[in-house]
Amino acid sequence: MERKKHIYTEQEAYQKLSALCAMSEQCCHDVMQKLKRWEVVPEVAERIVARLVKERFIDEERYARAFVKDKFRYNHWGRVKIEMELKKRKIAQRHIEIGLEELQEEDNLDVLREIIKKKRPSVKGKNEYEIRGKLIRYALGKGFPMEDIIKVVGSLDECFD
Repeated sequence: MERKKHIYTEQEAYQKLSALCAMSEQCCHDVMQKLKRWEVVPEVAERIVARLVKERFIDEERYARAFVKDKFRYNHWGRVKIEMELKKRKIAQRHIEIGLEELQEEDNLDVLREIIKKKRPSVKGKNEYEIRGKLIRYALGKGFPMEDIIKVVGSLDECFD
């Protein structure tokens, strides 16, 4: 038996989304995607998002700051990956820059040093050159800038003994 899909009224969708936004930071793009999945008419969806922004349930600068902190602290992502993900969510560049200001250069290098040290024992290679290449690709995939990776991988000679 196929379950009938619930059609949300404007008020129901607004209430559900305002509760979601009160629990966790959301951006306009993610909320619009959710409304699209709920098959809410585009004009109604835009009204709902505009109301959520007006009532400060959605604040893209606040979202960018929270996103940067969370992805850096818990996922150990670098600046590059965080910035790409925020752009994918259509966050304005000025908000992205404000969010990225939260990251301290030294914290960035410390996290990078830590993830490379943790990864090193599991990396197999024929020689030191190949191992370093794999560690560099891993760190690039995590979104760290090449100049930082080179600094850290170059200073990890004790890992290669």
